[in-house]
Amino acid sequence: MKVAARLCNLLMFTTISFLLLFSGLAVDVDSKDYDYFATTKCITEPHKAQYGGGIIVNPEFDHNIQSWTVFGNATIEKGLSNKGNSFIVASNRTQTLDSFSQKVQLKKELIYMFSGWFQLSEGRDLVSVVFKINGSELVYGGHVTANNGCWSLLKGGIVANFSSSAEILFESNNPNVEIWADSISLQPFTKEEWRSHQDNNIQRVRKSRVRFHVSNENETALEGAKVVVKQTKANFPFGCGMNYHILTNRDYQEWFASRFKYTTFTNQMKWYSTEIIRGQENYTIPDAMMKFTKENGISVRGHNIFWEDEKYQPEWVKSLTPEELREAAAKRIKSVVTRYKGELIAWDVMNENVHFHFYEDKLGENASELYYLRAYELDPTTTLFMNEYNTIEYSGDKVASPANYFNKLEEILQSPEASKMPFAIGLQCHFASGRPNLAYMRSGLDFLGETGFPIWLTETSVDPQPEQAEYFEEILREGYSHPAVEGIIMFAGPAQAGFNSTLLADANFQTTPTGKVVDKLISEWGIGPYTTITDGRGIVDISLHHGDYDVTVTHPLTQQSEKLNISVGKEFSHKNIHVKMHA
Repeated sequence: MKVAARLCNLLMFTTISFLLLFSGLAVDVDSKDYDYFATTKCITEPHKAQYGGGIIVNPEFDHNIQSWTVFGNATIEKGLSNKGNSFIVASNRTQTLDSFSQKVQLKKELIYMFSGWFQLSEGRDLVSVVFKINGSELVYGGHVTANNGCWSLLKGGIVANFSSSAEILFESNNPNVEIWADSISLQPFTKEEWRSHQDNNIQRVRKSRVRFHVSNENETALEGAKVVVKQTKANFPFGCGMNYHILTNRDYQEWFASRFKYTTFTNQMKWYSTEIIRGQENYTIPDAMMKFTKENGISVRGHNIFWEDEKYQPEWVKSLTPEELREAAAKRIKSVVTRYKGELIAWDVMNENVHFHFYEDKLGENASELYYLRAYELDPTTTLFMNEYNTIEYSGDKVASPANYFNKLEEILQSPEASKMPFAIGLQCHFASGRPNLAYMRSGLDFLGETGFPIWLTETSVDPQPEQAEYFEEILREGYSHPAVEGIIMFAGPAQAGFNSTLLADANFQTTPTGKVVDKLISEWGIGPYTTITDGRGIVDISLHHGDYDVTVTHPLTQQSEKLNISVGKEFSHKNIHVKMHA
């Protein structure tokens, strides 16, 4: 631990000892615990049902297929593994939804976590859990890539907007294969229980307990000493998108620099911004924005080297032949990566390459991998992100589901060279109107977190609606509290900078309700200051978010003070530090 002590306003005849004890601080809450287990592996035998199956009846098929019914034209029966494990089989399918089902009762505002293990009789395909509500509405709850010969865990869920009965269905895109399932669970949580999971994780993952022990020169405990702690730097990156208006709008500059130390330029580094006309590169605006961020101690994520969506290519790129495109792309990646080498904390290399594949269609299936390798070669210290939308925010988009995101990730990292890259997972988190499906969001983070790669929420926003501030807070808390998430960038801002979706300040720079949520979380997640008084033992215990802090301790009688700087981090578990200051 780095602890710098500055001697000023020395206390006469007094010694102040600071004992810092760093450890996780658990909170006991009388609620159902959440099971964060997930796996990207396909295993020989399924695990037991999470939560004992929750509200699912006969979740492990110990009683044949009792309480399960046919949906569509399938035939359902009990299967038995070589080790005697029971499961359910749907065969003779002709439609994607032909399978087995069970009816449940959903209660308004409860959050339902689904899990189950799946296998196919042959091949490999995406299997989805679907909730049929209102008699006909189909709501996807999650997806997994199922295989023949081993079991894959599907995690997902649904948030009930109203009380109703629902039928749980299962879908495979290929109706010619049998669907096998086991250990199916549906566990409800109240909003209060969900919040308790978040708070417990924040205490465990984002904070550490600090003990200050204050005594006089003869080591007698000093009761009533005031300890003031103020964060100077947070360890968790919580930032905001930035655009070119920052260069000319003084109010925008002050608003941004007073709140955020991390950013992503929304458009200014993209190819269609830096080379509008072929052969005429212009980095004037991103260079000026980089100058502003450096002057204000703001770290920048590079966004992006390439964008796989054809409509967002520079106009002149769209008509290039494959050979011309290969030449132009080689020039582009070398130009932008070398220009900002060592100045960025990240690069979104092939933006949205789960949904789109412009370069792979033109240049071959391994184009994504090759450009990641080239970016790594040009700047080996900058973290390279796979940045995608709808992976955790919208369960209805099967294309970019966590399962398919993982499949693409494996494809890019398949070579020994690629596996050496500093790689990270970028999830955009653009939420549409309506209550966010936090069950789907959390299950996706559980699943992708099992890769071991850092996860960032890279472009977090919520569409305008009366409940925008409430929903935005739910999403930000879910991200900050999840153990796998290591950074959050919002694509939001003030009206004067042209933001019109997730507004944080209006045209007069008055803070909006959504902006007040952001300011509240910035304060709650560490800024302080925190003021406490030592007890009769001369002790103060404070649970602090990880980061750097200025600490001031004031004598209760003379008002003279001692100051020091401390760093609080998860790596400093149970470390004792004594700092003695003599008059």
